Amino acid sequence: MADGSMGSRNVVFISKATPGDDEFVLWLAPRLEAAGYTVYADILRLDPGMRWRQELTTTLQSKAIKMLLCCQDSSLSRNGVQEEIGIAEDLVKELKDPQFIIPLRIQPYKKVFGIGELQYVDFSGSWADGLNDLLDALQKQNVPHDASLARISPNWEQYRQRNAIQIKNEPEALTSNWLRVVEIPDTIRYFSPTGSVDHSALQKAASDFEYHAQAHERGFFSFASLDDVNSRLAHVGKFEVVHEIDTLSFVKDGFPDRSIKGREASNWVQSIFRKAWEAYAKKRGLLSFAYSSDIAFHVSRDQARIGQRFGWGTQGEKRSSMLRNIAKKHVWSFGVTAIPSFWPYYHFKMKSRVLFSEVSGNEAGSVVGDKAAQHRLRRSVCKGWRNPQWHGRLRAFLEMLVGDAPYIDLAVGSAQQIKLESVPIFFTSPVSTDLPAQIDDAAEEVDETTIIGPPPDEEDDE
Repeated sequence: MADGSMGSRNVVFISKATPGDDEFVLWLAPRLEAAGYTVYADILRLDPGMRWRQELTTTLQSKAIKMLLCCQDSSLSRNGVQEEIGIAEDLVKELKDPQFIIPLRIQPYKKVFGIGELQYVDFSGSWADGLNDLLDALQKQNVPHDASLARISPNWEQYRQRNAIQIKNEPEALTSNWLRVVEIPDTIRYFSPTGSVDHSALQKAASDFEYHAQAHERGFFSFASLDDVNSRLAHVGKFEVVHEIDTLSFVKDGFPDRSIKGREASNWVQSIFRKAWEAYAKKRGLLSFAYSSDIAFHVSRDQARIGQRFGWGTQGEKRSSMLRNIAKKHVWSFGVTAIPSFWPYYHFKMKSRVLFSEVSGNEAGSVVGDKAAQHRLRRSVCKGWRNPQWHGRLRAFLEMLVGDAPYIDLAVGSAQQIKLESVPIFFTSPVSTDLPAQIDDAAEEVDETTIIGPPPDEEDDE
């Protein structure tokens, strides 16, 4: 920054495409302002009638100290963005600042003349990580800012609200991802050994118990019967039932006689519910995968062929969805993480997941182990899926598991079970929007590249 004219410049100018980069810029700009930078982006349309393009050009030519360039193929191909790159290239020479243009890699992109050799800041894996790297770069390049005088323009949020989906005062039926729990065992039992046992062996036995248990002090809680416990844990010792407690009361109030609070008891029962689902999923042959905080179960090659459609829905409204296919040169597999919850009533929340594997022949090979690569593939492949498609895949997933059966039975004893409805709960919203809520089979994949890969004339940088 040898040129003296840099002294009057203090604007961080964001070059972007409309509307493709709007969501990203609405996220980035206020965070840069919070760090004390002065930010300009044409996402905020100027007053009606103003020659906004002239205002934009003037700001870039006369006030900008850096240009942040939003980089993805769809943005870099826009005429307006290319014009701004041309102006910025002139400013690189005028200001003697070879780092005047800072590319922001939102998605992998093909090299563009003039910026191909510039080092980008990578936002493709994580926007938060990208922001940290960008703030470091701006600070190292001595871009003027003052966090003590930080002011976030209200225009960013006002723009977001103006472009938000309008609410209509009409009711709308909605499909949830909740499965209602319709039956649980009436009582939970506390088991204790009748004689001396190895404590670590007891802990391991409770953890591995076929019908699931929660270890506590010298015993454990379980829904199973005494016969189940003594027949399956005979290698550890002989057990007796010390307490039988009403399940609903235990979850709500805990067990004061043993100084167990309601929150602790609720967590233990949720853990048993979760273990029961995981045992059911493994028994059904689903592919387990450990994410950062929980486990998901995905459709395997034994359950679904690549590109196979599974029917779902009520008679007369039958539709179909894919649960495994190839996209972006990887095999994707739909799955769920089941999260038990007791409020406002007992249910399992089915969190949809998509797992990517390498292609081996015409099938899935090894799972992509790099978390950042998995994240990039999800953002790239799944961004074209609308809510009805996600719900369709969940419905197809559930029907694949149970067929026409109305319930999913999770065993917590030879005669005890947790029974879930196999169809998600439907809600009615008092208001609605103009967003499309229904799609037919033929229109399920609006953008075919999200399922069958890019057209032959497109290159994939992944």
